[in-house]
Amino acid sequence: MITAAARFAQMALDPQGQPDVEETLVGIASYAQTSLGTDHAGIHVVHNREIETAAATDPVIEHADKLQAELGEGPCLQAVWSGNSFLVHDTATDERWPRFGPMAAELGLHSMLSVRLFDSEQTLGALNLYSTSVRDFDEDDVAMAHIFGQHASVALATARREAGLRQAIDARHLIGQAQGILMERFDLTADQSFAVLRRYSQENNVKLRSVAAEIIETRKLPGVVSPAERA
Repeated sequence: MITAAARFAQMALDPQGQPDVEETLVGIASYAQTSLGTDHAGIHVVHNREIETAAATDPVIEHADKLQAELGEGPCLQAVWSGNSFLVHDTATDERWPRFGPMAAELGLHSMLSVRLFDSEQTLGALNLYSTSVRDFDEDDVAMAHIFGQHASVALATARREAGLRQAIDARHLIGQAQGILMERFDLTADQSFAVLRRYSQENNVKLRSVAAEIIETRKLPGVVSPAERA
């Protein structure tokens, strides 16, 4: 148990060195497969109120997830919707998902275990384990999956926060560059240049970051002629 706990803790720390959320999720799925000793593993995430497959250790999992999405039923989706965990001993005979279960069995996925991933504010997604054998998960597996899921939730939440922070810093850097260009070309103060950016963004329904990027690329505010150009 100590060894497993140490591996799980390391899993939560490793994503801090990953370059983005996507690679963090791939790393979590890989850890789950090896650490929990399951045949396959995958992760569903909630993105813009939609549930999507973010990582899978085998293409068959992506196929199974697509079936769940098309049918609107399955343990992975249910784990996200209800906030509970779901154990399937035999997909071919489980009556909770009468359409998805037999199709999963045809794919060779006979046992499943889905555990919700969450932080203090929201549901992040679900960790999904798959076995090619019937009744392959027991109570100990469920307990270990929950422990792993807690660490995975920390890793995912951390990666998302860091990604959001990087995006905010990058956006602020772009806006600062665009302000400098406007200040030079139109003899504006820093506050005035930011007001121009914000007003153009609102009036044209374009994100401030996109406006800044275009100004940096073209060296001018779209549709506006600078005093030097008029001269």
